[in-house]
Amino acid sequence: QVQLVESGGGLVQAGGSLRLSCAASGSFVSINAMNWYRQAPGKQRELVAGVTRGGTTTYADSVKGRFTFSRDNAKNTVSLQMNSLKPEDTAVYYCYAEIMPRAGELMYRYWGQGTQVTVSS
Repeated sequence: QVQLVESGGGLVQAGGSLRLSCAASGSFVSINAMNWYRQAPGKQRELVAGVTRGGTTTYADSVKGRFTFSRDNAKNTVSLQMNSLKPEDTAVYYCYAEIMPRAGELMYRYWGQGTQVTVSS
């Protein structure tokens, strides 16, 4: 069974830093996309950072210059280094991946359980 396990959330003061990590575990053949999303109370889930099909790292405008996305294909992990955090970054952060569980099958979409990030002013 494929799982995405996130870690690294927490409470931090404005201007501080946090690092989120996500690891894909279980049995699977390949991973396509592996991105970070977030959802603040009362708002829609939004893409924070990830890699496009062409291999370009993309960021939400609100986090450019502050967040850094990284992916380790050998370890099936992604990370999100978040610096200069602002109260508006407060949200539940979700890891997302498109994974082929068995050869010849379609890619399936998986979500992590979410990790809370709270930035106090």
